[in-house]
Amino acid sequence: MKILNFDIETSKNLLAFSAGVDSSALFFLLLEQEISFDIAIVNYNQRTQSQDEVIYATQLAHKYNKKCFIANYPTDMKFSEKNARDYRHNFFNEIIKEQCYESLITAHQLNDKLEWFLMQLTKGAGLTELIGMKELSYKNNYQVHKPLLNISKDELLEYLHDNNIKYFVDESNSDEKYRRNYFRHNFSDQLIQKYHHGISQSFKYLEEDNLSLLGNIEQSNIEELSIISFDSNINIALRAIDKELKKRGFVISHKTRDELKKDKATVISHKIAVAIADNIIYIAPYKIVGMSKIFKEKCRVKKIPKNIRGYLFLLEQEQLFTF
Repeated sequence: MKILNFDIETSKNLLAFSAGVDSSALFFLLLEQEISFDIAIVNYNQRTQSQDEVIYATQLAHKYNKKCFIANYPTDMKFSEKNARDYRHNFFNEIIKEQCYESLITAHQLNDKLEWFLMQLTKGAGLTELIGMKELSYKNNYQVHKPLLNISKDELLEYLHDNNIKYFVDESNSDEKYRRNYFRHNFSDQLIQKYHHGISQSFKYLEEDNLSLLGNIEQSNIEELSIISFDSNINIALRAIDKELKKRGFVISHKTRDELKKDKATVISHKIAVAIADNIIYIAPYKIVGMSKIFKEKCRVKKIPKNIRGYLFLLEQEQLFTF
């Protein structure tokens, strides 16, 4: 495997661990590079070996002096890919907030990146969505690092075998009732095996092209309000919106893109308000509150979109914003 140099400068990091090929390899690669981290693992209780994976995680944590956070998927919660993903993300977010971690490190690799690309391609996606996996991204209060995105699954397996490192194989990964497994087994894994270098280079060029397409934008933030100025190109506005929403844990859909093009305003999942007025983008938590007539008139004069006003009013009440 090629020599790696992870660009992780934060000192308090949390590794999303599963005891599988990818996260087991990443655990030891982080050790080699002397990057500080603790681990977190979810026991979904869907397979007989799940408990063995948790035991392995605790053993590694004890041996290498790491904290190990464990969550057990609720037995009364229906298991689905979406529910499992939401539960895992909420678990990580809680730990990061409570323990003040600066970064979350995940073990997504090149096969995962191509798998995502192909899945988005079949749903109808733009460039930003197609290359949604980035080595570095940002949530509201922490960074997300995916340092293995240029490394294939086969390279990680070779590293584990060469160094006699234990890992587990999740049998559910072979079940093609899960959409991601269908794409993995029939497309992404085979393409990576044959065209590893070319695919890796293509992703690099696509990411460079995407950055240039964003154009000149300027952004300012007040608490959870983002104000982004852009030129008159609506596609640049949509790319800027997509980028900001990803930081907040949302992925913009094709339907939402069309709604923004037509109406210049929307509310996503009843939580996030997005609006475009002239050459300014507003993104904020969606709030329904009583507002004074004076405040409403100020918003009208300043052309503040209606779905943004509730959060802006709350900021003014806390003396965090003024016209």
